[in-house]
Amino acid sequence: MRTTRPDVSADGNPRRQFLKGCAAAGAAVAAGAVSTTAAARETYQRPPEALGLLYDATLCIGCKACVAACKRANNNPAVFSTADKLWDTPLDTSGYTFNIIKMYRSGTMTTKDDETNGYAFMKTSCMHCADPSCVSACPVTAMVKDPTTGIVAYDPEACVGCRYCVVACPFGIPKYQYDSPTGKIGKCELCRHRYKDGHYSACAEVCPTGATLFGRTSDLLSEAKRRLALQPGSVTTYPRGNLSGGPDQGYEGYVGNYKQHVYGETEYGGTQVLKLSAVDFEKVGMPYLSPKSSASTSETIQHTLYGGLLMPFAVLGAMTYVAKRNVHHEDDAPADEPGKE
Repeated sequence: MRTTRPDVSADGNPRRQFLKGCAAAGAAVAAGAVSTTAAARETYQRPPEALGLLYDATLCIGCKACVAACKRANNNPAVFSTADKLWDTPLDTSGYTFNIIKMYRSGTMTTKDDETNGYAFMKTSCMHCADPSCVSACPVTAMVKDPTTGIVAYDPEACVGCRYCVVACPFGIPKYQYDSPTGKIGKCELCRHRYKDGHYSACAEVCPTGATLFGRTSDLLSEAKRRLALQPGSVTTYPRGNLSGGPDQGYEGYVGNYKQHVYGETEYGGTQVLKLSAVDFEKVGMPYLSPKSSASTSETIQHTLYGGLLMPFAVLGAMTYVAKRNVHHEDDAPADEPGKE
């Protein structure tokens, strides 16, 4: 008769030690492979004809017409956060809310766009990164970046509901529809389904002040920098609707006291949705991100580890080694141990 005996460690938990051994051995093999072969690729750039949005918080009046238009354009149901449930009151983006206006508040909230005793608005929706982590993390290409428009699109037919995109996004944008029987993600796609009918992003189409502007990202970036160069309090013409085409809907307005930074120009390798604000971007909920996309590093590591099944074989080999080390024949056990006859 042959029996096996786990080699009990100092903490008295052989299972924990076994798992630790597997993890350590696998990590050692993987680290060695990555250190010798993996070098992060260059961060992808925006396509020349990339489409996007420019959101100017100093022009936003918090009317939320963009939120309602987005719901209507994408056939999304109302989300209730109040007991009376009289109207759509989402508190954040979700699987059924792709765009929302949030509010910064300070003290007495006396003056708009003041960091002290003031208030400000900020639009939250997909940033359509130049090098999106959601696309890089998706194992089945359910998230795809259009090579021409740069729009990060979602294919529900390909999605397996793994939610890797949810975890990967630094802006917390893709959201899972937990009530979906098949598993589905909801996110802004810049209303790409409306282009064939001559429309564009619904949020920009209905914005009464031009706080949300649609167009080519290159044109939007030029417009953003034009505004930053203006004297606060001076008068300028603000375009509305589609900056890169369509009828002239411009109007005259006062220039805000902008922070001298276009959010999205360099953050995370650049995004196709750009933002201007008079309040510090981190205070209005936009994360600080370096100019390098993490996808450029993580994707290279993934491809290195799984290319040629390197990682699976490394882990399997490590587990086999640790398992053999912790298995003893009956003949090796001390005479006073149970099972020794």
